[in-house]
Amino acid sequence: MKQFYKLYVLLACVAAAPAVQAQTTFTLQQCIDYALENSVQVQNARLDEEIAQAKVNETIGIGLPQISGNATVMHNNKLPRFFNTYTGPGGFIDFSGIPGIQPGDVVAAENFFQLKSSGDVALSVNQLIFSGSYIVGLKASRTYKDLAYKTMAQSKEQIIQQVTKAYYTVLINKERITLFTSNIARVDSLLRNTRALYENGFAESIDADRIQVTLNNLVVERDKFLNMNELGIALLKFQMNYPMNQAIDVAGSIKDIQVESAVAHEELNYSGRPDYQLLEVSKQLQELNIKNNFAASLPTLSAFAKYGYSTQSPNVGGLFKTNSNFDEVPGVGPDKWYDYSNLGLSLNIPIFSGLQNRFKVQQEKIALEKINNNFRSLKAGIDLEVQQAGLNYDNALKSLKAQQQNMELAAKVANVTKIKYEQGVGSNIEVIDAEDALRQAQTNYYNALFDALVAKVDLDKAYGKLMPATK
Repeated sequence: MKQFYKLYVLLACVAAAPAVQAQTTFTLQQCIDYALENSVQVQNARLDEEIAQAKVNETIGIGLPQISGNATVMHNNKLPRFFNTYTGPGGFIDFSGIPGIQPGDVVAAENFFQLKSSGDVALSVNQLIFSGSYIVGLKASRTYKDLAYKTMAQSKEQIIQQVTKAYYTVLINKERITLFTSNIARVDSLLRNTRALYENGFAESIDADRIQVTLNNLVVERDKFLNMNELGIALLKFQMNYPMNQAIDVAGSIKDIQVESAVAHEELNYSGRPDYQLLEVSKQLQELNIKNNFAASLPTLSAFAKYGYSTQSPNVGGLFKTNSNFDEVPGVGPDKWYDYSNLGLSLNIPIFSGLQNRFKVQQEKIALEKINNNFRSLKAGIDLEVQQAGLNYDNALKSLKAQQQNMELAAKVANVTKIKYEQGVGSNIEVIDAEDALRQAQTNYYNALFDALVAKVDLDKAYGKLMPATK
């Protein structure tokens, strides 16, 4: 009984022990790392990298020895005949018994050099020695792999931009919820004081009613905001590919985020942006495509070798047995398998293939011109994006500074108005108006703060600084 009690206590302790849970609180960097690891977009880009690597290996395999085996068993129900000109009596085949035959007539005889059933087993080896298309293909396959890497970088940049904005949304909403709680507590305290003044004859019933209306509206507004905040959290989960049915929270405070006071005008490096790098790789692929069309007109040299066994027999069954009547004669017999081999070089020289290749090259050169036009268009678009992002950030900083001053002034006015009202030298309406102005100033401030943070993210993206530097 004592041992049973000890076991019961042990099981109870294990059941009461807290289970190891997955991480639910994330910093901005942890949100980004989680998204880069679990985002479907990045996972697909990673699979594209693996496909590109397999493509490189496939192209390399073309230049390796190609070894193949072949086994054939064939039966001819009716062999084709030999055709020849009759030369008269005494020839290789005597046709003198055919009525009316004359020298010079075409005759057909049964094929006595071949039996109806035959078998062949061979091993062939082919080795490419020189091919212009193969050399260009190797370079193109590696460039194609680079294209997959650049696509991955562009996908990561998009994920970082989206996750950062969603994180800031949740972080600011978290601060605003705290403000809602503080404002409700302050208005509730004002309501209790006003009721106390009313009960002692120092205030009217309508004063308490006005404050009660303000408190009710504030509670309703908070509840609405809490519901909207759930959408912000759901958006963050979606951008991270985090399970929707699991809770998540963001670490830190919006007050810990430093917003730069001015826009740093720096030199723009186009090649630092993933979309520009992607276009550069596309141009390289197009140039290699043109070279490949030129290489198609070059000679191709390859070596080959073959070793095999063959035999013939009057029927298929005879291919798989040995005729004992010929065992005493080495190397002779219709049912024996005889080996053979050959090796050599094969040179293929394109001489004339019409005008197809010429016009293919012409088409690829035109496509290259289109890519060059895309470079000019992309540069102009980047310049516009940088200018627009810089102006947006500059305007956002000015608005943030103004809204911060307004919020501080509104808080000061609300505090003074409350003190005056409690001392009997101010009106109830002034207090309500001051509280409304404070809440509006707080809302405007956090909207301006969010706009500034988002504008900074867009500015970093425009300069190609959103992605961490890679070696």
